[in-house]
Amino acid sequence: MKSEHIDRPAILAEVTAAFYRYEEALISNDTVVLDELFWHDERTVRLGAGENLYGIDAIREFRASRSPAGLNRQLQNTVISTFGEDFAVCSTEFTREGSGRIGRQQQTWVKLPCGWRIVAAQVSLIP
Repeated sequence: MKSEHIDRPAILAEVTAAFYRYEEALISNDTVVLDELFWHDERTVRLGAGENLYGIDAIREFRASRSPAGLNRQLQNTVISTFGEDFAVCSTEFTREGSGRIGRQQQTWVKLPCGWRIVAAQVSLIP
């Protein structure tokens, strides 16, 4: 891929807005927006810190049963990269008050006819 197709400003702005919309929905436990931003397909994967979720139905069940307490977090080292007009990877680290662990999150975003959607995500924690 030619370098002029990587991180094109307009595409990068779209994905960055979607990423931070997701982040706001996550910390406020807005499950409607969280659901909207994941691809509604059985092939969607979310590998969490303590769960492996395959398919949008499993992701929805997880969100519905998750406690809304303690979701606030601070991001650091966020890197958003776009490739062409319809593919992006978002990576970030996060910390939560009262925890000595560092969280890591990575999302694969694809621009579908309905807009930018997460098709795969992974969350992990390290000491």
